Amino acid sequence: MIATGTSPAVPAIDGLVEAGYLTNETVFSLGELPRRLIVIGAGPVGCELAQAFRRFGSEVHLVGRGEVLLPKEPPDAARIVEDQFEREGMHLHLGWTTLAAEKMGDSKGLLIERRGERKKLIADAILIAAGRNANVAGLGLEAAGVRYSDQGVEVNDRLQTSNTAIFAAGDVCSRVRFTHAADAMARLCVQNALFFGRKKFSSLVIPRTTFTDPEVAHVGLSAADAKTRRLAIDTYRVELADVDRALLDGEEDGFVVVHTRRGSGRVVGATIVAGHAGEMVSEISLVMANNLSLGALARTIHCYPTQVEAFKRLADAYTRRRFTPRLANLAAKWLEWRR
Repeated sequence: MIATGTSPAVPAIDGLVEAGYLTNETVFSLGELPRRLIVIGAGPVGCELAQAFRRFGSEVHLVGRGEVLLPKEPPDAARIVEDQFEREGMHLHLGWTTLAAEKMGDSKGLLIERRGERKKLIADAILIAAGRNANVAGLGLEAAGVRYSDQGVEVNDRLQTSNTAIFAAGDVCSRVRFTHAADAMARLCVQNALFFGRKKFSSLVIPRTTFTDPEVAHVGLSAADAKTRRLAIDTYRVELADVDRALLDGEEDGFVVVHTRRGSGRVVGATIVAGHAGEMVSEISLVMANNLSLGALARTIHCYPTQVEAFKRLADAYTRRRFTPRLANLAAKWLEWRR
């Protein structure tokens, strides 16, 4: 089984090597706090580390090529994180391209550009968080008949490589690059390789969480994904401002959204923005993995006051939607007869 993971991708920026840079693999070896820090990359790793160093006390400049933070997340979720970053005094440079870096005595400079406008950022350290590269070099994959590309090792849905006696798991063969996903894939490989299993990677329900504050968690399809697949959905949304525990915690800037198949209540995806969204999303993952509907959440009693009571509110909304005028009329006649 190939499970060699990935390494930080370092963009080809003039002068970057000479100026020196950090990655998520070296930043934790710092002996002192950089007074000024530039973070290149507005994805999950860049956002997580940028906020952490800002809260440690660094002046942080976050540079991203895209116009928004967390481009893989629904825009309304990313916007909440962006607003929080701005409240905390972070300098956001979104939609800017990095042209060059240079060493300036004890400092470092970074030249960036957007639509013809250029400016130079000055910092004590530069942190690169611009993606990952699969670790495939030097493995002798050609000799073993294992196909691979710049994206990693090619596998089928049972995680077999082009050499069917060799399997792969984790970041080296997947775009779903999370520790918990790699663990699930390794377990699937063991079943398929050693016990004649026919488990499929596509059948796994894998949530993800960006550990900013607030956290952004997601599982399954987004509304945009469903539209692309032409899948008809019903959407249920609860604002944390309507959840008593979130108000008590001072964490009302967030929401819970669940998408279901149109008319069936079967959950196909969810997005959560909350202080502990990474823990909350597990309940939705359980519902999806067991092919349950929002009705299962409606039958589940949640402790009060907790933030997961948002799921109860979603389930109640689902129940109300099922209570059609025809059912209401039948219920009225029944109650009249009972009286």
